[in-house]
Amino acid sequence: MEHSPAVAATLAEVGPRLKRLRTGRGVTLAVLSEATGISKSTLSRLETGGRRPSLELLLPIARAHRVPLDELVGAPPSGDPRVPPAPRRVNGRTVVPLTGGPDALQAWKVIIPASQNEPDPRVHDGYEWLYVLAGRLRFVLDDHDLVLRVGEAAEFDTRRPHWFGSAGDHPVEILSLFGRRGERMHVRAAPRPSGAGGA
Repeated sequence: MEHSPAVAATLAEVGPRLKRLRTGRGVTLAVLSEATGISKSTLSRLETGGRRPSLELLLPIARAHRVPLDELVGAPPSGDPRVPPAPRRVNGRTVVPLTGGPDALQAWKVIIPASQNEPDPRVHDGYEWLYVLAGRLRFVLDDHDLVLRVGEAAEFDTRRPHWFGSAGDHPVEILSLFGRRGERMHVRAAPRPSGAGGA
């Protein structure tokens, strides 16, 4: 899939950022491989740009380092005219675009105020993936009414009645990935059996 220049530039920075994070914490590739279930060769290629970052690779790494997923992704450099728009208010929520252009997959960081706690289910075309960065998220899908905590995720077909908001007295912060064409996310967070490759 072709990416806009801004997204391509952001993806190119992921590898160096991963290496700085790992080496800055004194973690070896072998230790990170054991913690994530991703092979050392795949981790090395991610850091050098030989392997394209994907959600199924970045999520276990973020969990192993105990950092928000969006910290691994970052944003295009400040001052670049192609930077996505600044944070904006949408239906009372603060929305920060993390991708630019009409790409098939779009990402946002969303901050939902505590006052938005009454379900108002809606439907629309697409497929969405939610990851809780801070706070507690109340997630309603069809007849299910769940509470997701930090580090928990949900994925769903947006043609099913759904709603999400705060589940407590504080705002909730989430990462939202949305595919208008119904692309599903493929996440592998559990370590693989010993000897399994990650390429």
